[in-house]
Amino acid sequence: MSMERRKLVAGNWKMYKTLPEALALVTELKRLVSMIRDVDVAVIPPALLVEPVARRLADSNIRVGVQSIHDVGFGAFTGELSAEMVPGVGATLCLAGHSERRKLFGETNAAVNRKVKAILKAQVTPILCIGETLEEREGGRTFSVLGEQMAEGLKDVTPSQVASLVLAYEPVWAIGTGRNATAEQVAEVHAWLRGWVGQNVGAEAAAAVRIQYGGSVKASNAAELLHTPNVDGALVGGASLDAEGFSQIIKAARAGR
Repeated sequence: MSMERRKLVAGNWKMYKTLPEALALVTELKRLVSMIRDVDVAVIPPALLVEPVARRLADSNIRVGVQSIHDVGFGAFTGELSAEMVPGVGATLCLAGHSERRKLFGETNAAVNRKVKAILKAQVTPILCIGETLEEREGGRTFSVLGEQMAEGLKDVTPSQVASLVLAYEPVWAIGTGRNATAEQVAEVHAWLRGWVGQNVGAEAAAAVRIQYGGSVKASNAAELLHTPNVDGALVGGASLDAEGFSQIIKAARAGR
């Protein structure tokens, strides 16, 4: 499992940025990272901003993602998005199971699994988000919770599909709480996740799957976290809303720095 995996640094903007603000951000970001070719970079704006942002980035090396989709194709679901719509607006990535979707909108592991399969069917790359709460960690349930999220979230997903997707470990207890996971804690969990894939999916999938870290990554801690064993990138929240700060995280991901 020693193969080199390109790091993916993706910025999840959540429900922030107007269209003019978004276009200004990516225009500056494009300038700041134009020479970086050894890190995959993505921004994941709110749905209304995806297409104009993708158009602004069309001549760049920055990919665009979508924050959430419905788990069915087309239908009478006012306010929802279909995975089939994603490629047509220039996006190539889609989050599934983000902690806020699970907590605030009641998304279950079964619902997340349906979304993962819908995203794959649309030939878009899923970023499957998993993570435990503070109560679960302090109760010694980190690995049982992660194992359940993985087993149910990846149900009926083929080994080749698992190899092509992205896992994002986001410890809920380390997001916006002032409590940060140590590099040792991150390394332990990421090694366990890769081991889980090896045991339950297969060695090839375990070697290929990218595992991002998503617990309050910022410029000040990016270098240490991004060069921790089995960390293949970062899912960045608030720090991705500033082009200069986000570019510093991207630069920290570069190999051999």
